[in-house]
Amino acid sequence: MTAKAAFSPEEWKVVLEGPPSAGMIVVTAARGGMIRETIAMSKAYTEARAQHGESELLDEIVTAKPEMDHTRYHSAGEVRDSGLAHVRDAVALLESKATSEELDDYRRFVLTLASKVAAAHKEDGQSVSPAETEAIQQIAAALGTTAS
Repeated sequence: MTAKAAFSPEEWKVVLEGPPSAGMIVVTAARGGMIRETIAMSKAYTEARAQHGESELLDEIVTAKPEMDHTRYHSAGEVRDSGLAHVRDAVALLESKATSEELDDYRRFVLTLASKVAAAHKEDGQSVSPAETEAIQQIAAALGTTAS
């Protein structure tokens, strides 16, 4: 089992930035619903904490305060590009330090969070907009997996 102690403080920050970065990519993919979508991101962390014990690494990630890159972005495209880079960097770190099972747990958590954010607010009568679906696919690609 991999724990926070296996990472330097800088590396741990990178690991923690992945999930909220994915959530913000989805939040900014389509207009409207930012409050509901942000609440959905918070709920995804709460629900993951309720599954405590399945993965020590994931337990430590979801009990930490979500970390975000506080760079000022000028567009949704900048949020997406930077967020996808954060996700790719986190996966690269986890590939080098975590077990394959822990990496799969991380991927699942990030995709679940992104999906919950997307479904939190209907756009144009759709529960998940085409822009949000595309954002989730981009996040899945950055994670090295596919969206289900």
